[in-house]
Amino acid sequence: MAQEYLHWREQLGRLPNPPKVCVTEVPLLYEVGGDERFDKVVVITAPPEIRAERSQMAGELREGRLLPEEEKAERADFVYVNDGSLEELDAFVADVTRKLTA
Repeated sequence: MAQEYLHWREQLGRLPNPPKVCVTEVPLLYEVGGDERFDKVVVITAPPEIRAERSQMAGELREGRLLPEEEKAERADFVYVNDGSLEELDAFVADVTRKLTA
């Protein structure tokens, strides 16, 4: 999967008008050491009860393999706690996009 991403990113860079920002979702970014491949990292988290409601995998199976949310947030360049509306999330994403393309 990492090779596919790197190939895709190289293709984007060779476009006549490459995008200023490209986004990749990596669920286990820190756990697999993938954060070194990126210029900036955005962590979107949620309180445990909301994550449990949204997850299709049993929390105890999933959570044991993950770094603590606090550690991910400390290491990230941008952090958003996703416990509000879609409009609030959209506003956060727009703000990050503005900052990254400035």
